[in-house]
Amino acid sequence: MPFRQALQGIIDKADKAWGELTHQAPEPVPSYNNHPPPPVPTSSKPPLAYQQQYSQPQIYWQPNLHPEAPVSSNFYHEQGQNGWGNNEAQNYIDSPQNSFHSSQGDAVIVRALINHGHPDPAQKFTSARLSSHQTLDRSRGCLSARITAPVARGIWPAFWLLPKDPFKWPEDGEIDIMEAWNGDAVNHTCLHWGHFNGEDWNKHRVLETPIPNISSPVGVRYDFIWDEDETTGGGRLVWLIDGTPIMRAEKPPGTRKMSEFRILINIAVGGNVCQGNMPSDGCYETVVRELAMWDAPPGGWNEFDRAWGYSKDGNTM
Repeated sequence: MPFRQALQGIIDKADKAWGELTHQAPEPVPSYNNHPPPPVPTSSKPPLAYQQQYSQPQIYWQPNLHPEAPVSSNFYHEQGQNGWGNNEAQNYIDSPQNSFHSSQGDAVIVRALINHGHPDPAQKFTSARLSSHQTLDRSRGCLSARITAPVARGIWPAFWLLPKDPFKWPEDGEIDIMEAWNGDAVNHTCLHWGHFNGEDWNKHRVLETPIPNISSPVGVRYDFIWDEDETTGGGRLVWLIDGTPIMRAEKPPGTRKMSEFRILINIAVGGNVCQGNMPSDGCYETVVRELAMWDAPPGGWNEFDRAWGYSKDGNTM
């Protein structure tokens, strides 16, 4: 049957072609593991400023608080019994009884010793006023400390900033970070660049914050952040207490560069703000731990605008 033979021939040829096709060697698959991926183009990397903005804050200064290290290695003792412009009663001296490092090496301590019955007037009310050798040293950064402050009638502890000597007060500026007085557990966050008179009423920024645990042994964390344009002299300042933004202020024109400010730690006795009250005999201590200067605030500079927006403007006087 010629037709059936012809059809079978076609089927046989088709089977042969299909077999040859299915038995061909597969084409090689390219490997993606033998070579490293190409580098990321420079143009697609974040700019350096962005990388710095989001990097973790780094400490650029902290004092040596070893128990055997003298306080004078970090601070200069400002001394005297001259009222200090506020009718204060204390005599600031450099005795190791009034300023020293903790035995654990984790704190600098300022102590006021009150003895109304001492026969020597210079020894009735002794205290210390420490001024850091180190300045803020940068146009922007963050100063932080954990502080346990005394609360008692007639006692006036402070952790604050003044420009390095020589300076002109108040025009060059004063920054108060921790300040409480006369038994009130209230912190006075302040910026001053004018006198305490009616004419300079707008040259002060002040905000009061009740801190019930201000004397807690654990301490309260205080942060002061500054960001200054050294070309114009302008800038922004923010104060935080235990991580919460409290007060903000524009840097006043004409005040000294932020890099030139130094730290002061002291306990005054009596004085105008204590309204004539004096403390009872005893020992009153300010304990400063975790003292450090950072190149950025907590959370980095990306958090600064948020802290600024959350803070309140200080009041005038």
